[in-house]
Amino acid sequence: MAVLKWADILAAYTMFAMQTYLTDVWKLSFTHANGILNIWNGVTKVLPIGFLYLVDTFLGHFLMLLLSSLAYSVGMGFLYMSTPPVLASSMGTCKDYEPNCICGTQKVLFYTALALLAVGIAGHSVSLYPFFVKQRTNFDIDDGNKIYFQILGMVMVTTVPPIIGSIVLPHIKQWTIQIGIPAICTAAATLLFLSGSCSYIKPEPQGSPLTNVCRVFVASTFKISQQFPLDDKELYRKDGPEHQSFSHTRVLRGLEKAAIILRDRSLEEQEKNRWRLCTVAEVEEAKIVVRMVPMWMTFIVCGIVSSMGNTYFLEQANHLDRKLGKWTLPLPVFLLLFNGAKTLFSISYSRLARCFAGYKKYAPSVGIAVAMVLSVLCCITSAKIEIRRLKVIRRHDLLDKSEDDIPMSIFWLLYQFFLLAGLDTFFKKSSIAFFKDQAPKSMINYLRHWSEAVSGLGFIGGVLSVYVVGNISEKGGRQNWFQYTLNKSRLDRYYWVLAALSSVNMLVFILIAYIYRYKELEPEPEPEPEPERNSELPKILIEERLSKWPEALVAVVVRLFLKL
Repeated sequence: MAVLKWADILAAYTMFAMQTYLTDVWKLSFTHANGILNIWNGVTKVLPIGFLYLVDTFLGHFLMLLLSSLAYSVGMGFLYMSTPPVLASSMGTCKDYEPNCICGTQKVLFYTALALLAVGIAGHSVSLYPFFVKQRTNFDIDDGNKIYFQILGMVMVTTVPPIIGSIVLPHIKQWTIQIGIPAICTAAATLLFLSGSCSYIKPEPQGSPLTNVCRVFVASTFKISQQFPLDDKELYRKDGPEHQSFSHTRVLRGLEKAAIILRDRSLEEQEKNRWRLCTVAEVEEAKIVVRMVPMWMTFIVCGIVSSMGNTYFLEQANHLDRKLGKWTLPLPVFLLLFNGAKTLFSISYSRLARCFAGYKKYAPSVGIAVAMVLSVLCCITSAKIEIRRLKVIRRHDLLDKSEDDIPMSIFWLLYQFFLLAGLDTFFKKSSIAFFKDQAPKSMINYLRHWSEAVSGLGFIGGVLSVYVVGNISEKGGRQNWFQYTLNKSRLDRYYWVLAALSSVNMLVFILIAYIYRYKELEPEPEPEPEPERNSELPKILIEERLSKWPEALVAVVVRLFLKL
């Protein structure tokens, strides 16, 4: 199963270069290419919520992994076939990487590939790690050598693909081969995964907590004309700790009608229709979800800023001076550095969280505020660096020479990439911590995907923001800020708009966070005694570290060294 992660990483590096492919080969305007990729990225981030619901309700993790892996393989195959040389003979087109060599069939293959890849990535995001954890019962904990080989395999998975994706693939000039190698690896990974299907543990779906939230809305809608009972004790309740953990609140009382017991029917008859009667605990869970919606809405702007990393930032870097001594730096190396910066910010986040140990329920909100500050700084820094880039372009008369290299070091962009890494890391970790503390425990599996989905809406919203800002900028006969090429555009002004929008969004978030009614956190249980090193260390490493692939690498290597 680890090979599926390998295929994921290689595919990620391939898609990282798609902005360059669309502008250099398809000759699309940079805003058109940005729109395609941001919508694709946004859909890829939103889909996991729906897929997780399907996993919990109907499919299970194995079937989701099977379907998504097949979609992944076919999608990468279609992406490979969409490159000009592959179908040139059968379609009667040329083999050059030019737009006139791309026929309509290949365009259909390309967009179909994007759809299938979105399904594949979303499916793996939902099921790969949970399914892997379910298989850990197959490990012989007493067999230390076997476990170490498992961990060594994880280390290989987290190191080899990034090296191939960031250093080897970019040196291949032909796009057909650049895309073909990950396509072959993805197909091979799928076949290897299928080869072990008979030995996998395949748990059955247990139902989704989202169904309960939907039930509350449906039941309260059907009882909208009912009067509230004079005594709250007349609302429907059940015995059990899971139903007694919620106290009755006096907000969003319209939803409480879902728990009203109708007097003209017997309770047994009403209990048979779960979409007409809900418990008070289920209503309170739905209330918590609704109360969090205003907070979620402020996360969308963070997604808009994050969407610039694989699009506008990459387009800026495309024609800058990439020399590091005698070595020409491949663009995907920036993705490697970007992920490394995320690891550094993860350490910073952990230290910040410890500083707020006495105010734990407020710590996630502080972390989200820090992420929003970083988003403002990222936009301001990007605007300043773009102004510098435009000055160099005018100085060397390169406005009409969009394909020429610009005599400005690519390392100027490290500042904005670094700040963007901080934004992504603090936002992701803080939003997950916020959901973990404030959301119902039944939705624990949805935590990461909620924040990703809201960020995905920001990616899609970024496309709309470019359209709106562009239309406003050309009013009064002025030139649109977004021209066909980046050199003639005023991307710096768009960055200033995003900086202002992020600042306003941060103030709105602070206001919402201030008035938000935080749930009192339960005291943490006493830590268990540290297990014996010889027998339990491998289990701990697998269970605790495999959920954090990039961040776990150094820790795993150090522990292995100390153990051996």
